[in-house]
Amino acid sequence: MKRIAAACSTAAVAGLGAAYGIYHLAFFQTPKRKMPTAEEWADGSRFLPQIRENVEFVDSLPCDSVQITADDGTLLSAQYCHEADDAPTAIIMHGYRATAMRDTMGLIVLCKKLGFNLLMPDQRAHGRSGGRSITMGARERYDARAWAYWASVRSSGKVPIFLMGVSMGAATVLLASGLDLPDSVHGIIADCGYSSIRDICRTCLPKYLPHVPVGPGYAVGKAGAKIFGRFDPDAVDCRKAVAQSKVPILFIHGSADDFVPCSMSRENYDACASEKELLVIPGATHAMSYYYDTPAYTKAVTDFLKKHI
Repeated sequence: MKRIAAACSTAAVAGLGAAYGIYHLAFFQTPKRKMPTAEEWADGSRFLPQIRENVEFVDSLPCDSVQITADDGTLLSAQYCHEADDAPTAIIMHGYRATAMRDTMGLIVLCKKLGFNLLMPDQRAHGRSGGRSITMGARERYDARAWAYWASVRSSGKVPIFLMGVSMGAATVLLASGLDLPDSVHGIIADCGYSSIRDICRTCLPKYLPHVPVGPGYAVGKAGAKIFGRFDPDAVDCRKAVAQSKVPILFIHGSADDFVPCSMSRENYDACASEKELLVIPGATHAMSYYYDTPAYTKAVTDFLKKHI
């Protein structure tokens, strides 16, 4: 019996260690990273000249740091660029382990040129925001709602607000679409968002842990998320959220995205109950649709914003 008990104890410790290992790999944020240069962000991309131009433009914006407290007490930080008191506000959410002023440069440039006020939050566990667990939308959706209420109160509810995001940021705003958003939120733009945490984790596991079977690997990682991150990945599904949405949504995705498959945006689009549009950019890779076809991206975003202002 002692041997059996010892074996069970060893197995439990090993299982807990594996759960923490996958949780740490997928959901725990490492120390804050510096803002990448154009060359670091582009990582050899053929769009480096345009990316360099956008980096210079974004870095030149006159921004103020603002902070709010999330529903769970986490301190959240953002950069705010004011255009005019009566201008619409774009709240732009960045992606997984990215930065607010790099990951969403295309949307920042477009909205600035359209005369929008810009609010660019650091998602929790990123940049200057608090927290150490990336919950991939489980908690971030409520943060997006909190920022929307901040913007609404700031303008006394008199100007339109648009929620936007890229990759995990897109999933964040899609998940927020199913919440009780302020009436001043007029639309959502989601660029290459995934369909659910479960789906994206199972898609990415073979890339990061190629020798671990997907089913058991996800099960162990889910246990780690529940134990150490205190959230359930299975409970977060963008399709269920947009099925409750009353806000118009523009979905954007690159057809050659090999990180978040384009099919996930199609699933989200099909499930969406509100007014909706879908733009697929041929040949575009992950989060690069703006660069692969800037005219098409610009037209779709501009037409959507003007329609719903």
